[in-house]
Amino acid sequence: MSARSLQASPEGIEKARKALSGKALTQTALAEDKLTMVKISVSRSTIGKFFSGKSIDRQYFYEICERLGLEWDEIVLKPSEEEDLGKPLKIDTLVQQVREAIRDDIKERCGTMRILDMTHPIGLGEIYTHVNILEKILGRRRKAIPEMLEECNAADFFDRFGWGQIKEKRVPGLEAVAKHDKLMILGKPGAGKTTFSKHLAIQCNRGKFYPHLVPIFVTLKDFADAEKQPGLLDYIVGTFRHKALKTIIEQGRALILLDGLDEVREEDSQRVIKAIEGFSHRYRHNPFVITCRIAAREYTFDKFTEVEIADFDDTQIATFAGNWFKNKVVKPKTFLERLNENEPVKELASNPLLLTLLCIAFEESGEFPANRAELYKEGLDALLKKWDAKRGIQRYNPYGKLSLGRKEDLLSKIAWTTFERGDYFFKQRTAEQYITTYIRNLPGASLDEEALQLDSEKVLNSIEAQHGLLVARAKGIYSFSHLTFHEYFTAREVVTVRQSSEAALQGLVSHVADKRWREVFLLAVAMSPNADRLLLLMKEKIDGLVAEDERIQQWLTWGMEKARSVDVSYTPEDIKKTANQLGFAPKKELSLFLSLYLYFSRTLDLFLNLYRSLDFSLYHLSFSLDLFVSIYYLSPSVNLCLSRTLELSKKRDRALHHELQKLNDKLPKRKNEEELDQWWKANGKAWREQLRAVMVKYRNIGHDWQLSDEQRKLREQYWEANKFLMQCLNSECYVSREVRQEIEKTLFLPTRTVSYNAASVIP
Repeated sequence: MSARSLQASPEGIEKARKALSGKALTQTALAEDKLTMVKISVSRSTIGKFFSGKSIDRQYFYEICERLGLEWDEIVLKPSEEEDLGKPLKIDTLVQQVREAIRDDIKERCGTMRILDMTHPIGLGEIYTHVNILEKILGRRRKAIPEMLEECNAADFFDRFGWGQIKEKRVPGLEAVAKHDKLMILGKPGAGKTTFSKHLAIQCNRGKFYPHLVPIFVTLKDFADAEKQPGLLDYIVGTFRHKALKTIIEQGRALILLDGLDEVREEDSQRVIKAIEGFSHRYRHNPFVITCRIAAREYTFDKFTEVEIADFDDTQIATFAGNWFKNKVVKPKTFLERLNENEPVKELASNPLLLTLLCIAFEESGEFPANRAELYKEGLDALLKKWDAKRGIQRYNPYGKLSLGRKEDLLSKIAWTTFERGDYFFKQRTAEQYITTYIRNLPGASLDEEALQLDSEKVLNSIEAQHGLLVARAKGIYSFSHLTFHEYFTAREVVTVRQSSEAALQGLVSHVADKRWREVFLLAVAMSPNADRLLLLMKEKIDGLVAEDERIQQWLTWGMEKARSVDVSYTPEDIKKTANQLGFAPKKELSLFLSLYLYFSRTLDLFLNLYRSLDFSLYHLSFSLDLFVSIYYLSPSVNLCLSRTLELSKKRDRALHHELQKLNDKLPKRKNEEELDQWWKANGKAWREQLRAVMVKYRNIGHDWQLSDEQRKLREQYWEANKFLMQCLNSECYVSREVRQEIEKTLFLPTRTVSYNAASVIP
């Protein structure tokens, strides 16, 4: 029986069978148990070996005993003193003694966490969320860009990218550690590598994971900085102040956790790597876990399996939020509701570090900051500098001329170029070309193309490893870590790098009708010290969409005239929006029409006034008739609308009332359903056309604009763009009162009535 294997004694098997029967379980059901705290899969065949008295892996042996509610040392087959001179019993006793001796030390080192702007440390158990592991490193997959787009549902861009939906198999973290004796866990900055490593130490310390081992947690940066550069064994024994640890390690009874290989200074890295290589080989009977950022070290440890920490999915985000907001004024349900309402913000929550930042920000007021650009900048600052600075970590800068500010400018240029091309994924070679183009213009840059190429490779690698803002999605294919950051840096290129120059703003507004640019516009408006010029250019570009279409211009003219004719106590701008809505309500369902109607009414009071209006009643009647082919199905609705319209017209327009009454008299008196249906099929179309003619003559509504499908699409595009312009205008941005009033006053006007002399508007 190997050092990692155990088998049950005959007496132990009998106890296990009784426990199985007492729990009303079968061996198959035991294998499928989902209720235990330690989520380690045990196959049906392994269960069978256990009950047959065959050797199985220690961890599986412990797991089966735990599921049956048995103490493992009462079930295991113990070797006789003649076979092994009592050594297993002796080492087991020593393990328990050492575990007890260093318990408080492990708790002190690993039991708490403090991130970014937390005012005080919190217990790891209070906030910890189970991690998942990807057994295939994403950046090493061989996939083409079209496959990546399909994987992320990018065909329908407004579902946005779902990195949490990547279709690689996920394995619970504890299961991955139990499966591999030597494990290298890679992850992006803030992915939770150290937190998971500490969790392993705490679980082992409590006997809930690898209860036969002693947890040893080593921060590799501290080891590298230790005086006199001791070897790993001496450092561990000295750090935990227990000489018996040497025996524990020699006997293969330690869980060695080496955290943060990427945090070791460049000048110490080779020495530390060599120390780990020698130590893990000499004491190979111990399980090892090393954590490191992706792309931070090119060295490969031969005997180690490399895996990657997966981004948080929705379940993990909800668990984390539940832990964070437990027993606080702000409730996790509120946080999750607001998060789900804001997709760009939610994308960031897949990273545990950024999720923590979101929780801290939300806890302050029970809402996310109104200015999302400021929230994103805070997240970027965390990844670019704060996360390392708070922990006293200095990263190697492979290209000294590239300061953090220059890196942001570089990322902005890459973002603008790729976003404008629609390249959400781009080849590594393309990214390196962008970097080469940028750094060759820096002071003192090399003129040698080969040297520039090598420098660009180093810069790309450092941005991925140190900040995680550009990441490898497949072999040779990169993207921004979050679409949100891609959009942020695109907006930053316009506002910060190009300083909102006329050319930059014109380049941006050329995309005003493209829905995928909306978040970029919102961010650019929010980031601008003064958004006047950008908003006016957006207005000009939107009006230009329909400037050359005479039919749509006629529709806009009608809307303007109708707005001026409505006799209610609201501004022409308010009524104009609603009048235009009456001009082309969607032919789908009345509820959609009503929701849009309400959207363009500034207040509920205005909506109710318009709802009571004669125009609305007429339009409601016409709209209801258009929805159905048979009067039988909507006769109650038609009767209600017609009665209401007759009542209103009698009070307000006697001539209109007379015409409507004549139309009403033409309708058949209610007979049987079949006769009503036949009448409507024979006369319904003509009756509706007569109603439309009356509406046009007396109320100037109900026109048939005879627009082509292309014109309808153009009008809808114009309509949506104006709605978006108002969204920008009412967002968290600085805009002068004069410009705000000018945009509101000229909204939905025909082109001939609008002047674009910005100088006369901008104060």
